Amino acid sequence: MSKDIRLNAFALAAPSHLSMGLWRHPRDRSLDYNTLSYWTDLARIAEDGKFDAVFLADGISLYDVYKGSADTAIRRAVQFPRLDPILLVSAMAHVTRHLGFGITSSVTYEPPYLFARRMSTLDHVTGGRVGWNIVTSFGDSGTRALNGNAARAHDDRYDVADEYMSLVYKYWEGSWEDEAVLRDRAQGIFADPARIHQVRHEGEFFRSEGIHICEPSPQRTPLLFQAGTSARGKAFAAQHAECVFISAPSKKVVKDAVDDLRRRAVQAGRHASDIKVFLSLTAIPAATDELARAKYQDYLQYACPEGAAALFSRWAGIDLSRYALDDPIEYIDSNHMQSVVNNYTRADPERVWTFREILARVAIGGGSASLLVGAPATIADGMQEWVDETGVDGFNLGYAVAHESFRDFVDLVVPELQRRGVYKRDYAPGTLREKLYGQGQARLPDSHPASRHRHGADAPSTAPSATPSAAPSAAPSTTAGPAAPAPHVTAP
Repeated sequence: MSKDIRLNAFALAAPSHLSMGLWRHPRDRSLDYNTLSYWTDLARIAEDGKFDAVFLADGISLYDVYKGSADTAIRRAVQFPRLDPILLVSAMAHVTRHLGFGITSSVTYEPPYLFARRMSTLDHVTGGRVGWNIVTSFGDSGTRALNGNAARAHDDRYDVADEYMSLVYKYWEGSWEDEAVLRDRAQGIFADPARIHQVRHEGEFFRSEGIHICEPSPQRTPLLFQAGTSARGKAFAAQHAECVFISAPSKKVVKDAVDDLRRRAVQAGRHASDIKVFLSLTAIPAATDELARAKYQDYLQYACPEGAAALFSRWAGIDLSRYALDDPIEYIDSNHMQSVVNNYTRADPERVWTFREILARVAIGGGSASLLVGAPATIADGMQEWVDETGVDGFNLGYAVAHESFRDFVDLVVPELQRRGVYKRDYAPGTLREKLYGQGQARLPDSHPASRHRHGADAPSTAPSATPSAAPSAAPSTTAGPAAPAPHVTAP
């Protein structure tokens, strides 16, 4: 019997996300990506379907590996141009009551102090419905645009990420005690300065001194998403992530990744159940299997092979224009998404993939392992098989045609899943974290490394130790003390 399936709508603030060329379909709305109604309509559809969250991908680098330039990506709208997703969330939250929002933000690009305030703000105004998809950003073009430098090496980026997490935890979890906020109208006292603490952090990559300028939000730390199943990525996820997003070409590869993630979490002092795993899914449902196959063939007429080649080339760090379509893909160590190449080469040595096969898979859904086409029962069968055979908890549901794909899924597949008793009929109360982990669990558990930075906890004098597969980094200072006394002000 399958467990209760979790579900996110997977989107990008661009004319295309994972199905290159489908923005040309006559029923597609993707060219309206730069209008507010596009996003509020998506939010309403997702909440109609009782989705846990809208998971918003992002990045500021160009798809410039294919043929050595970004020309193809620009011409074919390969995840280009792109808006800032964080600015869309307030509007989507305003038209919904329960839907969560997973926001991608990079430890490479966002200053920790400002980012901590931004996420606390959103957690306040959404009533605790915010999650953060933590990424390290491998694209050179984005990093050069930001500071003139190339991106750091793959594993080095995770060393930066470990320290970044330590710093934002200090602001979210340790700067304010729960009892600091008084809101005492009679005495005119909003907060108790003695219960608000200075963060002092001096590490290898970051230096910061100050107090968190936001009072504690409903979740304090947003729900933590992470994508990446390289060895270093899994070590990071085992320490920090609550939800991990994976994409892999077979059930064997997915199951191995899920088992390894949970084993690593236990080794890191957490519970295996502390991590929920979401698999990439693209579904094309219709009333019957025959109609669904016809819809799929209709979609394929608009697919763009050149756009798919540009998409995969950047993910893998391999310029597909240099290879024949029937050449087998071989592992190449690069500074890009190592898990993408590993999943097609090393993870399942019995399967040899050619570039032609990969591009056919990438055409609709960007290479989702679970591309399901069929009647509602067929789609539901496929989803339950993935859950039962791999141990994933749910899916990041991508789209082929916006917003038709999401609307069809909500109208056709969700009722079938509910009929089978494997999908919620209503939202649980509480924050996004409580909806996933249970009422009363609005904040991170004591088993999570963020708890070490709470006031009164036995915070270590150095950063949390790296996981066995992580490279060591300099240990930042974590000293903290009361905030500096406020100056005496005499009222006029």
